[in-house]
Amino acid sequence: MLYQMHELGRAWMAPMTYWAEACAKMFGQQGGWLSSLPGAAQTAAGCELLYRIGKDYEKPEFGIHSIDIDGTVYPVIEREMARKPFCRLLRFKRYADDAGNLRDLKDDPPVLVVAPLSGHHATLLRDTVRTLLRDHKVYITDWVDARMVPVGEGAFSLDDYIAYVQDFIRQIGADTLHVVSVCQPTVPVLAAISLMAARGETTPRSMVMMGGPIDTRQNPTKVNDLATHEPLSWFEDNLIQHVPANYPGHGRRVYPGFLQHGGFVAMNPERHFQSHWDFYMHLVKGDLDDAAAHRRFYDEYNAVLDMPAEYYLQTVRVVFQDHLLPRGEWDVRGERVDPSKIQRTALLTIEGELDDISGQGQTRAAHTLCTGIAEDQREHLTVEGAGHYGIFSGRRWRTQVYPQVRDFIARHAERGVPQAG
Repeated sequence: MLYQMHELGRAWMAPMTYWAEACAKMFGQQGGWLSSLPGAAQTAAGCELLYRIGKDYEKPEFGIHSIDIDGTVYPVIEREMARKPFCRLLRFKRYADDAGNLRDLKDDPPVLVVAPLSGHHATLLRDTVRTLLRDHKVYITDWVDARMVPVGEGAFSLDDYIAYVQDFIRQIGADTLHVVSVCQPTVPVLAAISLMAARGETTPRSMVMMGGPIDTRQNPTKVNDLATHEPLSWFEDNLIQHVPANYPGHGRRVYPGFLQHGGFVAMNPERHFQSHWDFYMHLVKGDLDDAAAHRRFYDEYNAVLDMPAEYYLQTVRVVFQDHLLPRGEWDVRGERVDPSKIQRTALLTIEGELDDISGQGQTRAAHTLCTGIAEDQREHLTVEGAGHYGIFSGRRWRTQVYPQVRDFIARHAERGVPQAG
């Protein structure tokens, strides 16, 4: 009944949330008579903080409408290329009205960004996509909130995730494609390409794996410790809930987003408390730019989705408890996952020096598994001073990581690797 109780509490809080939003606007409105009263700034700031704590955070928009390439601004349209019950394949298509510029855009290599299905929406990779658009045709997996998927659509497991990735690779065209996986999807992406290679299918030109749990036995973090200190039955008994009747996925078993969000906050409670206090003080002092930055961050951070129970539990078992991939014992629908079968796909792994989610060595372990890839087609990058999010978002991503990703993709796009098939 935990999910139902959460929904009841959210409904109970709704009137107070609406009231707090209205008060924040009334006491904070410049030129209004209420804003001139003593203590108006503190009242407005407190009410907005209460509103933001109690409000429901919907999935954010990508909001990428244009891209600046060498001083020329190109419009960008978000297009849905494929739809499956639990995922959409999106493309951010760039447009140009100059024949020369259009030809240059068409010559750029295609990149599939596989976003994590681990709590947050794919919009968390907005900065990743926006930066890649300078030099690439960009596609991304946009995972659907499981509470919005009717039970009649069936279950969704880690095996299904792998099949989705393979279908998207085939649809875009593997012979020219480069795949970028961020965090959690490094494991299913490596499995997907391994299985394709073992069948003799065409595989992508390259794969870039960023901060992922390929082998969580290497420098385990707090996230890894939690998964190994409790049996799988504990996760099923304590974290899996049924979707309430007010959603299309009524009755579906999920790992709810609100529980995931609680876990995120519990990892660094002092940091989040300080951030909210700073937000209050920024509003009181009139530091609107800093307050806006807080809103942007938490609008994304607080927007979470429900994960299908089958997928979540299988991931905990396969990746974090049994370590089936690095041990060479993972079977997906009767086929053994063997990364050594990959020969014609270059590999770049990226880790953050201060990553507290995927420790150093966990992503680099892919090189130990991908023995069929030639040495000159494998590279590794450790980003000094970067945490987990810094390797794919923010200043370090744009100035330190992306130039190397761009050059790596360009080298293997031009190399013309012969493909199997």
